[in-house]
Amino acid sequence: MGSFSSSGWQIWQLIRLEKRRLTILTSTLTLFCLAIFVAIFSSSIWIDTTHYSKFALDNSSVELNKIKPDRPKRIEIPINCTTFTTHNQTCPTNYPKEYYEYTSSNQTCPNYFRWIHEDLNPWRNPEGITREMLERGKKTAHLRIVIVNGRVYVDKYKDSIQSRARFTLWGILQLLRRYPGRLPDLEMMFDCDDRPVVLSKYYNSAVMKPPPLFRYCSDRWSKDIVFPDWSFWGWAEINIKPWSSVLKDIREGNKETKWMEREPYAYWKGNPFVAETRQDLLKCNASATDDWNARLYIQDWVRESEHGFEHSDVSRQCNHRYKIYIEGYAWSVSEKYILACDSPTLMVTPHYHDFFTRSLQPVHHYWPIRKTDKCKSIKFAVDWGNNHKKKAQEIGRASSQFMQEELKMDYVYDYMFHLLNEYAKLLKFKPEIPEGATEVCSESMACNAYGFKGLEKKFMMESLEKGPSIESPCDLPPPYEPNLLRAFYARQVKSIRNVEQWENTYFGKQNN
Repeated sequence: MGSFSSSGWQIWQLIRLEKRRLTILTSTLTLFCLAIFVAIFSSSIWIDTTHYSKFALDNSSVELNKIKPDRPKRIEIPINCTTFTTHNQTCPTNYPKEYYEYTSSNQTCPNYFRWIHEDLNPWRNPEGITREMLERGKKTAHLRIVIVNGRVYVDKYKDSIQSRARFTLWGILQLLRRYPGRLPDLEMMFDCDDRPVVLSKYYNSAVMKPPPLFRYCSDRWSKDIVFPDWSFWGWAEINIKPWSSVLKDIREGNKETKWMEREPYAYWKGNPFVAETRQDLLKCNASATDDWNARLYIQDWVRESEHGFEHSDVSRQCNHRYKIYIEGYAWSVSEKYILACDSPTLMVTPHYHDFFTRSLQPVHHYWPIRKTDKCKSIKFAVDWGNNHKKKAQEIGRASSQFMQEELKMDYVYDYMFHLLNEYAKLLKFKPEIPEGATEVCSESMACNAYGFKGLEKKFMMESLEKGPSIESPCDLPPPYEPNLLRAFYARQVKSIRNVEQWENTYFGKQNN
């Protein structure tokens, strides 16, 4: 009996212990399920930011705000000059090396992107671009730029005019910050001077291929590859801010004076001493005997520099109904600022082109002016516009809209992106870091920029890409079909000839 009671007591204790275990297990399972539910619920509200949560700057993690999934917030990764200096000025290694595409742009690039295919046509053959071709470009190049594993190295051959080379490099570094991990390894030669040097007449045979040389402008007789100019990131020497800031300022400046309230003349201000064609333009200024409807002014940059550039703000030069664009020693940086003003641009027949102007159409984006008889041509253009005010305003708005919408910095970077990607596909050699080359990064450039009264550093910081883009680049349109390209040129020629015919008729009537 005593033995039975002892056994029963033991069994009862085992049952009691098992119940306690089951209670603990049940509670644990309940808490586990609750935790899973909370995690699922939270992930449906906040986007996963683990891709970027480990990016460290100055040995501390980048603090991220919660981001709604319908519109993820762009991650901002600033540069820190203090850390860069204390680490022996070594370029950081913690910037994202991969590109996380949250959203697609779902946009086809503007039409001028088609010229990328045309510019690279000389090397679209089985031979492609060889190292021997590349090295021949060294003769006039200022820089060899090398991208390997997303890092940039520079072999400098000579100084460029002012800060051209530095801001061109800065622009490429910002492209890599915008689209990390998306550019392949490549080597390129860059000539920062004005006029093209790869003349087609020397490379018409299949035996001698042209060297692939990048620069800011070219012409129809040359094979130089056009690339966005340095001033898109600022021109410190003459106090012109980065393009994104200038665009905003011009947009606001356009609102200050309505077109009908502007001076009913053609305006130009610049340096006439860089080219004979500009000195010839000055003859069209108003005098005691003639008024060609032009108001022309000489820009004295030395004096402007001494007086804080108070009279050279490009966003405050939209006070006339018409603006004149005329080339200087080559193409002129002023072109984009003039076209952005919503006054019709009177464009003296250009010899050169940059990367976007080949898609502009006469009488739609600008009014063509004869190079050989500028004064009469300008007078007719202004008289015509003042007598056809609605059409004149449409031309001004078309060019302004083109600059604001199709030449915004998003598209400038996308043009660079597609051009360099297409170029890299043609390389038939493995890009290598040359002996003696220097690695450059946003930190090494901005933190050490002290030039021109601090404006270089100011403009670099102002144009800094804050971090990786949350959108993919626009879609590169296909090349022009030969028949479409011929039709495009024919339409341009026809429009120009129509204007010349109207002009001839106008002055013919006056002489009768």
